[in-house]
Amino acid sequence: MNASQAFRAELMALLPSLRAFARSLAHNAAQADDLVQDTLVKALANIDRFEPGTNLRAWLFTILRNHYYSQLRKSKREIEDAEGRHAARIAVRPEQDGAVDLEDFKLAFAQLAPDHREVLSLVGASGCSYEEAAQICGCAVGTIKSRVNRARRRLSGLLGLDDEDEGVIPEANVLQESANV
Repeated sequence: MNASQAFRAELMALLPSLRAFARSLAHNAAQADDLVQDTLVKALANIDRFEPGTNLRAWLFTILRNHYYSQLRKSKREIEDAEGRHAARIAVRPEQDGAVDLEDFKLAFAQLAPDHREVLSLVGASGCSYEEAAQICGCAVGTIKSRVNRARRRLSGLLGLDDEDEGVIPEANVLQESANV
């Protein structure tokens, strides 16, 4: 059996343990299954980062745990609105204001330092988790968090947002729109 087959066999043997751990975190069978599936996808996509001879179980459990907490943080920022009540209360600004805001954003974004533009693009526009951004940039997660915080503050200052709105960009999808331009 070659190394790849051995890796896959060990991976399959760990599935029940991964699922049990996911259930203990999520308390929901469907969400636990999704967590295990996402973990396997990430593990297989990053198989080259796994060092043979090290603890595969610990590596997989770490991926699962980090993914769970990333999803949990994302879900805290989301509002469930199945019936559309919240969406119905949201006023839509005139479209020309959005175009002006987008141009202002583009100018301010261009003034940011390259590393700040990079992390805002990864975390804000691409939807990467801090962990994924750290992996992409080759630095610590704390470094990414610091860069994102500093970049958001700088961008808020460049956009002239009020102190009480500091760190909050009025159009939540501005980064996404600028990524599509």
